[in-house]
Amino acid sequence: MRQGLLVPLFVMPYPIIDPVMVHLGPLPIRWYALSYIVSLVFGWLIARRLVGREALWGGIARPSAQSLDDLLVYVAFGAVLGGRLFYVLFYNLTFFLAHPLEIPAVWQGGMSFHGGMTGAALGAFLFARREKVLFLSVGDLCCAVAPIGLFLGRIANFIKPELWGRPTDVPWAMVFPGAGPDPRHPSQLYEAGLEGLALGLLMLLAVRAGACKKPGLTSGLFLTGYALARIFCEFFREPDPQLGFLFGGATMGMLLSAPLALAGGALIIFALRRRARAQLEAEHG
Repeated sequence: MRQGLLVPLFVMPYPIIDPVMVHLGPLPIRWYALSYIVSLVFGWLIARRLVGREALWGGIARPSAQSLDDLLVYVAFGAVLGGRLFYVLFYNLTFFLAHPLEIPAVWQGGMSFHGGMTGAALGAFLFARREKVLFLSVGDLCCAVAPIGLFLGRIANFIKPELWGRPTDVPWAMVFPGAGPDPRHPSQLYEAGLEGLALGLLMLLAVRAGACKKPGLTSGLFLTGYALARIFCEFFREPDPQLGFLFGGATMGMLLSAPLALAGGALIIFALRRRARAQLEAEHG
C-alpha cells in the first residue's frame, strides 16, 4: 500500500467477469468488441428515428434515413482509424516506433476517444459533402447518439479491466486485477455515469428542446459536456503508465480535452448567433 494512503474500512469486491462473453467455435466474442457493435447499431436505430421527425429540425436539411447506412460506415471507419492513430501518436509513440508491426493490432487494445471523435468527424464531413447536406447537422445527429458508445465503452473498460482509478480510501474503492494491492477509484464507472448517462440525458433534453434547429448547437453542447466530464474524471483516473503526469498534475486526457471545451463553446455561440441573425433577417424581410 502506498505510504500515506489510509486502508478503507470497507472495500467493494471487484466483480470479476470474463472479458470473453462467448466463444463461437474458435472465435471469441469479447465484451469490448460487443460494446462497439451495440453502440453503432443502437446509434443507427436512434438516428433513423431522429431524422424522421420533422418537428425536431424545423426545415433544416439533414441526411435521409436511407443514407444513414452509409453514414454508419463512414463514422465507424473514421472512429477506428482515428482512435488508433491518436493512441499511437499521443499515448505510446516510443513503443510503436520500436514495434511498427503492432500498430494495426487494434484487437489488443489501445484506442483514444479524442482520436476516435476526430476520425468520426472527418467521416461525417466526407459523408456530408457526398450527400450535399450541412456538415453541422450531420455532426449534431452523430453527437446526439454518441453517449451510447461512451457509456458502453466505459463499462467494457471496467469489465476488462483497464483504465482504473487512482488509489483511494473511499468506501466504494476496489482492488482491480493487475493494478496491484491498492484499493482504487472505479473511475470507469464515474466516466460511464458522466460521459454516458449524464451527457446522454443532456443530449436528449437538448434535442427535444429544438437544438437541431440551430445547426452546431447539439455538437457544441456535446463537445463541451464531454470535455468537462472527462477533465473532472481525470482527477480520479490513474494516468497511463507510459506517460504519467505531464505537468502540474495534468494528464494527457486533460490536455486533449481542453481544446474540445473551447471548440464546443465556440460552436454554441456560433449556432445561437446564427439562429438569432436568421430570425432578425426574416423579421425585417
